[in-house]
Amino acid sequence: PGGYGPGALTLSVPDGSLAAWLDRTIIGTNHMWVGSKSWDPEGILSTFPAIGTVILGALTGRWLLSERPLTERLNAIFAAGALAMMAGLMWHWSFPIAKNIWTSSYVLFTGGMAALSLATCMWLIDVQQITWWTKPWVIYGLNPIVAFVGSGFLARLLYTLVKVPTSAGLVPLQTAIFDRVYAPWLDPRDASLLFALSYVALWLAILTLLYRRSIIVKL
Repeated sequence: PGGYGPGALTLSVPDGSLAAWLDRTIIGTNHMWVGSKSWDPEGILSTFPAIGTVILGALTGRWLLSERPLTERLNAIFAAGALAMMAGLMWHWSFPIAKNIWTSSYVLFTGGMAALSLATCMWLIDVQQITWWTKPWVIYGLNPIVAFVGSGFLARLLYTLVKVPTSAGLVPLQTAIFDRVYAPWLDPRDASLLFALSYVALWLAILTLLYRRSIIVKL
């Protein structure tokens, strides 16, 4: 629909894909992502491959909980991850890897990468007993709910809810901090990266305080 052509010819036009057309037809523009109104990154067709991502994670978890020897489990995850990444890259030739609409090639590639990352970490920690680098991840992992909900809430405050006056008028607090602290001495990409790392470090400090006080939030 729309005359853009199929497959890879369409994904360069966000509102011209089949997924965008279907969302506009069924959901309607009044109920779609406010950032675009013409396409939705979490629409109908995008939901199916997202479910696939969940299924891949569930299958991996069930395999890891099996009674097989650890090395056998890790070897299988390494192999499955490598095959999934290769399949995703090959599928990318005709159906590009695109996070915004969660394409099936994206599911395969990122699922495979996640499997390789998980197996590598388990091999280093559980098999080789190399654990000196794991403390920050343990601190994050003990309070994932606080990290997820808290960082999302703070991001909403910084990006939309709290605005401060500047010479250009009222701007989000994040913009003011970025322009005054990071942008003056770094190019935009490096400044953006440093801001993101600073945000991660801030939450590591908060979670470290909770960790030292033995405060763990569970659901």
